[in-house]
Amino acid sequence: MKKTLLATALALCATSTAYAADPEPDFTFTGNAGLFSDYRFRGFSQTNLKPAMQGGFDFAHKSGFYLGNWNSNVASELFSGGNLEMDFYGGYKFKYEDFAFDVGGLYYYYPGSKLNGSTIDNFELYGAVGWGPFTLKYSHGMTDFFGTPNSKNNYYLDLGAAFDLGDGWGANAHVGYQKLKNDATGLDHYVDYKAGVTKDLNGWILGLSLVTTSKKDWVITNKGKNAGRFGAVLGLSKAF
Repeated sequence: MKKTLLATALALCATSTAYAADPEPDFTFTGNAGLFSDYRFRGFSQTNLKPAMQGGFDFAHKSGFYLGNWNSNVASELFSGGNLEMDFYGGYKFKYEDFAFDVGGLYYYYPGSKLNGSTIDNFELYGAVGWGPFTLKYSHGMTDFFGTPNSKNNYYLDLGAAFDLGDGWGANAHVGYQKLKNDATGLDHYVDYKAGVTKDLNGWILGLSLVTTSKKDWVITNKGKNAGRFGAVLGLSKAF
C-alpha cells in the first residue's frame, strides 16, 4: 500500500511538473521586419507604387504598458526630400471581460524633409477596442495633418477584422474613414478599403492584399499615376 501511495504521489508530481506553465515574464522585447511590393498608408502609396522595406521593435511590460518604433522607406518626392518614415509610439493595453482596449499616442517623423521651413511630422492620439476578430480604432490628429495647413483636429476611424482559417491561413479586411480640416486641396474626407489573405510559412508571413480608396487621385506619384488607385500589395514579413 505504501509503495502504491508513493508511486501515485510521484506520478502526480511528475504530471504537475510536466504541465506547469512558465511564469509570465515582466517584459518582452520583440522585433519585426518585412519586404513589401508597395507601402500603402490609409490607402495611398507612400513609395510611388514601388517596393518598401519595413521593420521595427516593441517593448511591452506585463502591466500593459508598451513602447515601440517602426520604420519604412518613402518617396522623397512626396515628403519634400525625406525618404524615411520613423514612427514612435507608446500606450497601454488592457482587457475587460470579452473586450480588449488599447490607448496611446503615435508620432510620425520624416528626417531630412522640409516643408515651409520645418521637418514634416505628425502626432496622433488613439483609442481602440477589440471584440473577437473585430477591432474599432479612432485616431485624432493633435497637429496639422503631415504639414497640411490648418488641418489640426483631423481624425481617422478604422474598422478591421482578422480571421484564423486554420492550417496557417488567415483572412483580414479593413475600411477606414479619414476626415480633414480646412484642406486647401479641396478634399475634406475619403474612405479606404483593404482585403487580404495571409499564410504562415514556419514563422514567415506571406500576405496578399487588395487596396483602394474613394479619392484615388488625391496623391499623385512622380510618374503621374493615382497613388490611391486599386492595387495589390504582396509582402513577406517575420517577427522575432
